[in-house]
Amino acid sequence: MEELRIREELLHRARRGDRQAREELLARHRHFILSVAAACSRQPLTWSDDAASIALIAFNEAVDSYDEDRGVPFLAFARLVIRSRVTDFYRREGRVVAESLEEIAAAGGAAVGQVARERFTEEELLRERREEIERYRKLLAEFGLSFRDLVAAAPKHRDTRANLLRVARVLAENQELFRYLMEKKRVPLNELALLTGVPRKTLERARRYILAVSLILGQPEEFTYLYGHLKYC
Repeated sequence: MEELRIREELLHRARRGDRQAREELLARHRHFILSVAAACSRQPLTWSDDAASIALIAFNEAVDSYDEDRGVPFLAFARLVIRSRVTDFYRREGRVVAESLEEIAAAGGAAVGQVARERFTEEELLRERREEIERYRKLLAEFGLSFRDLVAAAPKHRDTRANLLRVARVLAENQELFRYLMEKKRVPLNELALLTGVPRKTLERARRYILAVSLILGQPEEFTYLYGHLKYC
């Protein structure tokens, strides 16, 4: 959970006026920002596209208007802000008189607090959670797993669960092993046994749980709610 800890620290500092922390937070999430904008645009984007610039502005706005008391992960909130701003941009683009990026940014600066309060309702946040869970369900299906399988595979004892979470984290953070997992659709049991010191037989019995958890830990920007939940496990 090191990445989550760093993000929360940078966010806290940025909201207190630390410009360097804000710049680092933006730099660390460039891929996230561009991918959300591209999803809204339904086409590949580069940083030379106006929609990407709008998304960057929106992420910056999300930093200022984020309310952690709502219990929503920051990236989930930022995704909603980016979607809203990029969608509004494309609506403006359809007008006869186009607005400049500067005008859009200026309009958003004062309004974003109202947008966050009024547009991002509990219903929208719930929809965001449902969409994430559906994405996770489809990903699990690619590995031949279902939610019912996960319930059956979940460790009953806290110590066992903590140990397997450690193994899943090793898998998620090792780029070579995680790439193998995604491409081959198999958990690299021998390599994990060597890296973690956990017997291969133990890993084999817990394969489904390790797989399911590592898919979340390895893609925190894709599964923001689920990733945030794991830090309490």
